[in-house]
Amino acid sequence: MANKLAITLTKSVIGSKPTQRKTIEALGLRKLNQIAEHQDNASIRGMITKVSHLVTVKEI
Repeated sequence: MANKLAITLTKSVIGSKPTQRKTIEALGLRKLNQIAEHQDNASIRGMITKVSHLVTVKEI
């Protein structure tokens, strides 16, 4: 596993479920193509799994 993850919001949250919107907000993403860096751990990986269709992940 990598030490950090770069998470990019690639699709809009318009039309997504409210729980998915909250997850995107909790990851620190607000605008399209915005990148947030997080430590690689189980909780962040679980959040990414829930919104995998909206984000792209790159290991740093």
